Amino acid sequence: MPAPKVWVTGLTVGAIAAVAVLAVQADKGPRPPAVASKPHASASAGAQPHATKTKSPAAVPGGSGTGRRIVYSLGRKTVWLVDASDAARRTFAVWPGTVAPAPGAYTVGTRTEGPITGSDGVKIEHIVYFSVSSGVNIAFSNAVDGTSPPPASGTRTGGIRMKAADGTALWTFATAGTKVAVVK
Repeated sequence: MPAPKVWVTGLTVGAIAAVAVLAVQADKGPRPPAVASKPHASASAGAQPHATKTKSPAAVPGGSGTGRRIVYSLGRKTVWLVDASDAARRTFAVWPGTVAPAPGAYTVGTRTEGPITGSDGVKIEHIVYFSVSSGVNIAFSNAVDGTSPPPASGTRTGGIRMKAADGTALWTFATAGTKVAVVK
């Protein structure tokens, strides 16, 4: 009979091998569909973003181009980070400012990591500029504290705000020159 120490070692190696086999099998199994993340409520009732429910929230809108890009839907208040194979890698709801970009094709220009104070007085970070509309800079960003109150009354803002985790993901994805498609 083998010594107990050797027997325990054999059982441990066998258990590790079984777990590895199960992990490989699980990795090949079905995956749950991607879902849009929703920013949490802020202190203001009007600050809730709205994303229209569709059959597949991760489906990239038609007419938004091809290849690696950011797609921003004005009507759905949703952003898609799309890879080179035209697959949505991340989809999330946003809070738009009071000035919107016109539908069309843009590219990421200047980026500012921040934090800085936005035009509405909120501390923001991960600012990704891609357009100017009516003299107002249009950019994606997230509030440092994770909230997004409605823009101050009478203030013209072009910030498209999102949750902090989504802002970090967009910041990493949106290098200078990245295509941005704005759709209705």
